[in-house]
Amino acid sequence: MRRTVEVALGARSYAIEIGSGMDEMLTAFVRGAGYSARGMIVTDTNVGPRYAAHTAEQIARGGVDAAIVTVPAGESSKSLTIANDLYTRAIELRLDRKSPIFAFGGGVVGDLAGFIAATYMRGVPFVQLPTSLLAQVDSSVGGKVAVNHALGKNLIGAFYQPDAVIMDLDRLRTLPAREIATGLGEIIKYGVIADAAFFAWLEEHRDDVLALTPTAASHMIARSCEIKADVVRQDEREGGLRRILNFGHTIAHAIEKETGYTHYRHGEAVAIGMIGAARISTAMGLLPAETCARIEQLIEAMGLPCSVEGASPDAMYDDLFHDKKTVDGRIHWVLAEDIGRVCVRSDVPEEIVRENILGLFTPPVRY
Repeated sequence: MRRTVEVALGARSYAIEIGSGMDEMLTAFVRGAGYSARGMIVTDTNVGPRYAAHTAEQIARGGVDAAIVTVPAGESSKSLTIANDLYTRAIELRLDRKSPIFAFGGGVVGDLAGFIAATYMRGVPFVQLPTSLLAQVDSSVGGKVAVNHALGKNLIGAFYQPDAVIMDLDRLRTLPAREIATGLGEIIKYGVIADAAFFAWLEEHRDDVLALTPTAASHMIARSCEIKADVVRQDEREGGLRRILNFGHTIAHAIEKETGYTHYRHGEAVAIGMIGAARISTAMGLLPAETCARIEQLIEAMGLPCSVEGASPDAMYDDLFHDKKTVDGRIHWVLAEDIGRVCVRSDVPEEIVRENILGLFTPPVRY
């Protein structure tokens, strides 16, 4: 079952193609894109050895000889050091302004390859070929590309839309359960911020969701992309509405930083962050306690962590002020008013934030 989601951004519009057995679609897209004869596939040590050669063959059938460049798997590759290595490789390959860069991997690869595409020769064509559930529903859609800095995640980046996003659901078959769960962290978020019926569908179809049955996978990926595409259409550069996509992320980024970007997958950190944000919402009188509990229950039911280990609550609190959503020292929190409806508030008292950060630790800690 194939689905197409349109991201309507005027001259920067593109399609997200979702389905199984997408080789012919990839070849046809490349053939019709008008690219130069040379390109580059950026992949990682997890995905590249298994799939990259086959993908390069499909791209070659479309008329582009794309060199495979493999980076170490993991968040550490989202760095200026690795970016510089990729610039060097692009220059050595004599890539020009019509040479496409393909991101073939998970979210780290997509962010990194997109950052290179946005900045090499002031911008070259970019195609997303996400292979993880997390990347398919989150980072491959919307045009945010970035690398990390020692002081914070995604602080060096750009808004740069791809020419296309092509998702082959067959690539999900080999994902371990933990990688499926981390994608579900972002999928749950879409229900909380924009679609109560979708949230209820996730509750009702938990077993099919965790098994990634074809029908469930196609529906939840397409619906997640539809929600994100609609938000991006209205606010491409995060001037207002797009902030709602950051529900759970303010705390999540602090968790990731304080655990060295290695202890938690991104979607796991987001899951914990959503619990924190939901509890803050309740403490602020915005969200009924029973609705907060419902959010926590679905997160737990999907096999995601609900508490933090290996971090300092003091350091996490300080990290909040390095978040991109913090302006003039005021943290702009995305908080839930109900399932399917959120708001942005910058008046959350420090004591509520500190108390709820503490509440995320097991066993409890004290400042």
